[in-house]
Amino acid sequence: MTDEQAQKFVEQLSIQYFNRPFAHKAYFNSRLKSTGGRYMLNSHNIELNKKLYDHFGIEELKGIILHELCHYHLHILGMGYKHRDADFRNLLKKVGAPRFCSRLDEPKEQLKKKAIHMYSCTNCGQVYRRKRKMDVKKYCCSICQGKIEFLSSEKE
Repeated sequence: MTDEQAQKFVEQLSIQYFNRPFAHKAYFNSRLKSTGGRYMLNSHNIELNKKLYDHFGIEELKGIILHELCHYHLHILGMGYKHRDADFRNLLKKVGAPRFCSRLDEPKEQLKKKAIHMYSCTNCGQVYRRKRKMDVKKYCCSICQGKIEFLSSEKE
């Protein structure tokens, strides 16, 4: 779906569900990561998450658009447009828009694995496990104030 098709879809849903025209711009924003879409208060534009549409399809996009149109129309009318406002919650129920969009979780293999760095004291043998690397010239053992040496890094 292109930005022009998204614009037409938003205009169509606005007339169909709210009986009011959508007179601003709607487009995909590829930088959106954790949200399905957002209504811009200053410009009255609606940004949509392209990845959610690609992954879940047109029904998910429809729900996101209806949610953002609730923000849009309530804000234009000067009513409570925020998530906590009763006007907003009532309009969500009336048009059947979801309060939250579906989550787009990355597969487990793509998540970064954190390294654990192992250090030990040359004097008493105390072992230190650290998530961050440390400068062994700067620090000494907390037990005997001996010299610390780097042992290894392992992926968790």
